[in-house]
Amino acid sequence: MKMHFCIPVSQQRPDALGGCYTLYSVYLDGFLFCRVRYSQLHRWNEQLRRVFGNCLPPFPPKYYLAMTTSMADERRDQLEQYLQNVTVDPNMLRSDVFVDFLKLVQLGTFSITTKKALLDIFLPDGRSVQVEILTSDTAERVLEVVSHKIGLCRELLGYFGLFLIRFCEEGKLSVMKKLVDFELPFVSLRSSEVEHCKVGLRKWYMDPSLDSMLMDCRAAVNLIYLQAIQDIQKEWAKPTPAQRQKLEALQKEDNQTKFLELSREVRHYGYTQLDPCTCDYPEPGCGAVLSVGNNEISCCVTLPDSQTQDVTFQMNRVKCWQVTFLGTLLDMDGPQRTLNQNLELRFQYSEDSRWQWFVIYTKQAFLLSSCLKKMISEKMVKLAAENPEMQIEVPEQGKSEKYRVQQNQKDYSSFLPRTSKIKIAEVDCVLGNINEEGL
Repeated sequence: MKMHFCIPVSQQRPDALGGCYTLYSVYLDGFLFCRVRYSQLHRWNEQLRRVFGNCLPPFPPKYYLAMTTSMADERRDQLEQYLQNVTVDPNMLRSDVFVDFLKLVQLGTFSITTKKALLDIFLPDGRSVQVEILTSDTAERVLEVVSHKIGLCRELLGYFGLFLIRFCEEGKLSVMKKLVDFELPFVSLRSSEVEHCKVGLRKWYMDPSLDSMLMDCRAAVNLIYLQAIQDIQKEWAKPTPAQRQKLEALQKEDNQTKFLELSREVRHYGYTQLDPCTCDYPEPGCGAVLSVGNNEISCCVTLPDSQTQDVTFQMNRVKCWQVTFLGTLLDMDGPQRTLNQNLELRFQYSEDSRWQWFVIYTKQAFLLSSCLKKMISEKMVKLAAENPEMQIEVPEQGKSEKYRVQQNQKDYSSFLPRTSKIKIAEVDCVLGNINEEGL
């Protein structure tokens, strides 16, 4: 599945010969990832083409005369589409030529040199594990280092991920984004400029039943146990009074296995909860708290009369979604380096035998989109196990595995970096035809 790359802005910079060049600000999941020139991307494309041949997406052509404004906007859009499309192939994502270039531009953008460094990785109980890394180590590498230090089985790394997490007042926390495999955690943390932001280790799956895959590894069980306790304390998971009493007794006994078994019966166990946001359902301007997991989007909506209403959207009735950036970034050399202030995620949903668009305005729109993709990916794997007669390739964690499923379900999603009209997908069937287009 494609990644949330976008280029919302570009800048003109003077060069050494008295002319000027264009510097493109590339964002990943709403955060500034790097700034690059066309010539850098062009050379990178040539290197990729020598390794992977003609399977690469088309690259914007060179212009030998001065570009008009419309030509410059078209090139920016084409470069954005190129970055989105080039990330589809999992073999390319893991290649040295792909990763090495992105490491260099991340380091160069924020003027960070490659050197040894200490990085604190925070666990769900608030403790941190300090690891010695290189500033140029990718998230995939850092995850391997920290997992080795805590005794997490290597074959289970795909069930966990590194996240940028903001620790707020009164003990609250906000998951900002998941770091993708080729991101540099040291650089992303330094460049985020989000107050009280840290790198945290959390499980990365949306189907609570997948806990069963981890029960033979003591370190993995301990991690999901600590996260379950944290989620209950933060009220992300919502046990009944009777469940809470039993869970507290099991916690005192340190009976992790029984605690997790009971936790899986708790409402919203294993879900990711987003910060309070607004939505347009059942009417515009309603406040909402979203919890995402187990193939659903659960919304607690606050109505204008202060009454609350619980609304649940099932993923098998979602046809497509798209993230839209609603404004223009200013002062790109200053502290403003995220797209989080003006984002919406809208999804098309089947209700009462007709398709409707629902809109959520949240600074965590990219995280929400990643969660939706993850649920679809897990759904595909589950279908693969149930339908061995047909084949589909399901890329996950940058790796390519072959499965067989009855029908190909992928996400239809897109990112619109500037305000534009919404195009309705011409898709009529949910399970069989959730097509991947755009992102």
